[in-house]
Amino acid sequence: MRKKSRKIDEILEIPVELATNNPKITVVGFERVLIENYRGILEYQEYFVRLNTHIGIININGFNLKLEEMTTDDLLVTGKIDSIDFESISDEEV
Repeated sequence: MRKKSRKIDEILEIPVELATNNPKITVVGFERVLIENYRGILEYQEYFVRLNTHIGIININGFNLKLEEMTTDDLLVTGKIDSIDFESISDEEV
């Protein structure tokens, strides 16, 4: 069934992040990060934001970080972004 739905997604040109719930991260300079398809906020500090996604955890490190715009699927983080790193979910954890 998955192969059929993937082919339909390709034919309809549906972006992979929408069809699979994979997160999409858009970085604008060193001051804005837009994360699409996140599941929840695990931790939020002025210098650290930790987000849960379907494929793992996204860590955003910096200074004066703020959660500017939030919807159930999208999150905009602003401030001085130093780094973004990922923690993948192993098959054993799922």
